[in-house]
Amino acid sequence: MISRRGLLTTGLSAAATAALTSGCGRIGGSDGRVTLEFFQFKPEAVATFHRLIDQFEAEHPGIRVVQNNVPAFETAIRTRLVRGDIPDVVSLNGNFTFGEIASSGVWHDFAAAPDAWDIAPGIQDVLDTLGTYQPGEHNGLPFAANASGILYNRRLFAQHDVAVPTTWGELIDAARTFRRAGITPFYGTLADAWTSMPAFNALASSLHPPQEFFPERLAGRTTFTEAYAEVADKLAELYSYTQDDMAARTYDEGNQAFAQGQSAMYLMGSFAIPPIKSFQPDFEIGSFALPASDDPAATRLVSGADVALTIGRDPAHREEVMTFLRFLMRPDVMRSYADEQLAVPTLNGLQPESPELAEVRPFIDEGRIVGFTDHMIPRAVQLEAVTQQFLLDGDRDGYLATLDEEWDTYQDRHA
Repeated sequence: MISRRGLLTTGLSAAATAALTSGCGRIGGSDGRVTLEFFQFKPEAVATFHRLIDQFEAEHPGIRVVQNNVPAFETAIRTRLVRGDIPDVVSLNGNFTFGEIASSGVWHDFAAAPDAWDIAPGIQDVLDTLGTYQPGEHNGLPFAANASGILYNRRLFAQHDVAVPTTWGELIDAARTFRRAGITPFYGTLADAWTSMPAFNALASSLHPPQEFFPERLAGRTTFTEAYAEVADKLAELYSYTQDDMAARTYDEGNQAFAQGQSAMYLMGSFAIPPIKSFQPDFEIGSFALPASDDPAATRLVSGADVALTIGRDPAHREEVMTFLRFLMRPDVMRSYADEQLAVPTLNGLQPESPELAEVRPFIDEGRIVGFTDHMIPRAVQLEAVTQQFLLDGDRDGYLATLDEEWDTYQDRHA
């Protein structure tokens, strides 16, 4: 596990932290019901959570749940934490910010809870690796996971007799086959810098698992320059098979173009499936784990807690808060959310049913998953922008040196 206490930037004072642990559940209105605030970060899931909250309130008439979804969620949650105003139940993305806050001792320890949530160990481990307050704690519950690899056009693969690649060599051979046929292998959308991250994560997380690389990087025993040359070279090779105007195309344009059959593959994760299908509901999409090497047994699916649920360290109205959490973590409720949002459920034995995720199911079943490398890197390093620039100018040495410089600057500032 990687401890981040030396890198925290939440600005939480001891007094504020103490205030956070109290929670803010409240008795609401004249009807005497306990009102809980559900502060959640996914705008695309607002309608889904409204539906689930309606179901919960029908089953638990003594509890009212108010969903709160705001822009710039990470800034908003940090601000509230500093003020000692922790929402009753929080959903966050399982990323660097989650790990920072967890390491400060704000979130509840679910490892000691009497509730036996049967979460797939691999998914829980990925979330815990981001940061916990004490070794062995679980400071969040993975509610929904994602699968980040490569999306592909089933029809084009069948027409050109291309099998789903299981090695790096087969992936490049597939790209060459489509290029020879006049079909763009991968649709690139570098007008949005963040869209370089799915492929970066698949390569970096498989070639240098974050739970191994980052403790060494934090200790000064390795650098991006020393370890990431192969990552950079392979990332650049993938992007050499995109269309000529990749630098001018946005994520939204890429979703539409892929739905229209303008490329055989798309370097995106499962999160892109719903917007793609909004353009073409009958479009047959497949997905597979990006093979970073020529050893199929070494391939790992990049996955993590797309939605993590948590509460304050010692919440007010504990019974009502835990009742709502137990509801959300029920298999039928989690299944309902996952089916509607095309997410990966996190409970053992609860597999994704959507055909788009058929090829990644074995990785989930067997626990062959690895976390997102970019979730271990603070935003101040500007990984997205630096990677975007590298894919445009091809300066590998400058790219890796910049990552090292930005990392060292951040670590020195927050040591």
